[in-house]
Amino acid sequence: MKTTIEISDSLLKQARKLAQREGVTLRALVERGLHRVISETRVATPFKLRSATFGGEGLQTAFRDTPWEGVRDEIYKGRGG
Repeated sequence: MKTTIEISDSLLKQARKLAQREGVTLRALVERGLHRVISETRVATPFKLRSATFGGEGLQTAFRDTPWEGVRDEIYKGRGG
């Protein structure tokens, strides 16, 4: 597959010199570098939220059919909110 990349002139000069010294094409050198970076890059472990339950039975009976706004109002009752 063909693609176009933009790199600084100084980096391109260094890469061409290195490729010439090693007797490889610039393409081979770039591919080798990309393979190295990809293999060295660790896959980040996805974030997993720990369980923070208290082992209860859910909402108290008085609040089971109460919409969130009612639960919130009760939580902040008497706290100036």
